[in-house]
Amino acid sequence: MKTILNVIWLVLSGFWLFLGYLLAGVLLCLTIIGIPFGIAAFRIGVYALWPFGYTTVERSDAGAPSCIGNVLWLILAGWWLALAHIVTGIALCITIIGIPFGIANFKLIPVSLLPLGREIVSTDEPFATR
Repeated sequence: MKTILNVIWLVLSGFWLFLGYLLAGVLLCLTIIGIPFGIAAFRIGVYALWPFGYTTVERSDAGAPSCIGNVLWLILAGWWLALAHIVTGIALCITIIGIPFGIANFKLIPVSLLPLGREIVSTDEPFATR
């Protein structure tokens, strides 16, 4: 079932969102300071490309650097990536079939706004390994 949902997601919005994250990652990697943010954009872009079967959890070892990095991320790329999720989610919610995918887009907004200090894990993994 996850594969079917992911394929429909890929066609409806995943590919375009992935391209947005890819563009953000490339632009952020142009400077040495932006490389960690670019890597985060690539990581989240893959998650936005194929999200069903994965979730995000907060890392227990994330501290003040992640908080500061999230503020910088929000200013540099987070707000317009979140805006892309909002627009795509609203467009998908126009049709009955697209409503679950629109809701999935809305669930990706917090990750697109504050990605540092989070880890993308498979939903098949037991909670003890997280």
